[in-house]
Amino acid sequence: MNFLINESDVLNPKRRALLKLSGALLGTAAVTTGLSSRVFAETQPESATFTAPSADNPIRINFNENPLGMSPKAQAAARDAVVKANRYAKNEILMLGNKLAAHHQVEAPSILLTAGSSEGIRAAIEAYAALEAQLVIPELTYGDGEHFAKIAGMKVTKVKMLNNWAFDIEGLKAAVASYNGPSIVYLVNPNNPTGTITPADVIEPWIASKPANTMFIVDEAYAEFVNDPRFRSISPMITQGAENIILLKTFSKIHAMAGMRVGYAVAHPTVIALMGRYVAGEKINFSGVDAALASMNDSAFITYSKKSNDMSRQILLKALDDLKLPYLPSEGNFVFHQLVVPLKDYQKHMADAGVLIGRAFPPADSWCRISLGTPQEMQWVADTMREFRKKSWI
Repeated sequence: MNFLINESDVLNPKRRALLKLSGALLGTAAVTTGLSSRVFAETQPESATFTAPSADNPIRINFNENPLGMSPKAQAAARDAVVKANRYAKNEILMLGNKLAAHHQVEAPSILLTAGSSEGIRAAIEAYAALEAQLVIPELTYGDGEHFAKIAGMKVTKVKMLNNWAFDIEGLKAAVASYNGPSIVYLVNPNNPTGTITPADVIEPWIASKPANTMFIVDEAYAEFVNDPRFRSISPMITQGAENIILLKTFSKIHAMAGMRVGYAVAHPTVIALMGRYVAGEKINFSGVDAALASMNDSAFITYSKKSNDMSRQILLKALDDLKLPYLPSEGNFVFHQLVVPLKDYQKHMADAGVLIGRAFPPADSWCRISLGTPQEMQWVADTMREFRKKSWI
């Protein structure tokens, strides 16, 4: 199967009456993202079809999920795997590990499969907790690092963000230098919930300087969505032999497999061996493994997923610009924008309209994270936001 983003689908009379779509806006988004009216020749996943939201079937843009659903090839592989599920997926797990190793240009011992990237975070934290290490994190970032560190009894050192909500790299360096013991530095790039990237020329020199007793965990869950040329994965540094980096990846985002719980870590073999003590041997189910293999082979879907996200982002940013609401430059599948009303009120009004949006992210109490749905969903959300402005709800 192939995939399409077909503006005629979005703009046909029935959908236009339902969605109140602006043809000019979608045309602008298509030009901006490089989309023609048909990107791929085959049908898009059924889950990408838009239906009007309701209390029982809301637009879910609160958990950074991929709204498209898995690649049809991945779905078929997952279904076919069920008949084999009385067996352990030993061979398939080896196949996935080898395929990921080839993708990252490392040997198989540099790959550790995990149940989503969260298990990779936990394994890394637990592996170094016994060394009385501290976890150094930006104040506003993905919370699993802090969560697992506290469970492990590890000291957590938070460094305040800069005024533009960027990471204070110099502050993070100072936190490492001032600690009498090992440090784990956890960096999410692009960051969640801000969506911003930390440029490679900022991160790489610090890692390359090999600060004493310091391990870097770099979480690149959203890397495949990035357009900013200043971003670069740290994967090549591991390929070149760096021993002080753990790269975390997931199939939850660009591959739309959040519910399948498939992730992995890439690191020097000695680091992977240490982390491997803290994960289960058969950690991924048969359907998840086969779906991941199929999705990796489906480059058309990955391209479609990226293009759809670009269009959805453009629709939302156009609405935010029209409403003069500040937002951060997003490179993920979500946008962090400022509010002029309390978040809890905004959440309630959105929920009443059949739209679920992000939770609070202290200390950014006047900001809201909106995940990106399909282009059709985001046009509905954009129109809803404009209606809210008329009622002073946004």
